[in-house]
Amino acid sequence: MSIAKVVEITSTSPGSFEDAIRKGIAKAQKTIDNVRGAWISEQKVILAEDGTIKHFRVDMKLTFILDD
Repeated sequence: MSIAKVVEITSTSPGSFEDAIRKGIAKAQKTIDNVRGAWISEQKVILAEDGTIKHFRVDMKLTFILDD
């Protein structure tokens, strides 16, 4: 039987939501083993003073399996 745990993280990217997701997962995998999935709970943009998009931000929940 496997036991899973969920952690919430926020990641940003100046390029795209997809890039923010990929960077967030990659960074989390440096300290968390057995990451098996991600649920994107929210997407937001951070605007510059001139109204252009400065950063894409995602809030996500990562699921990982605990070691025996």
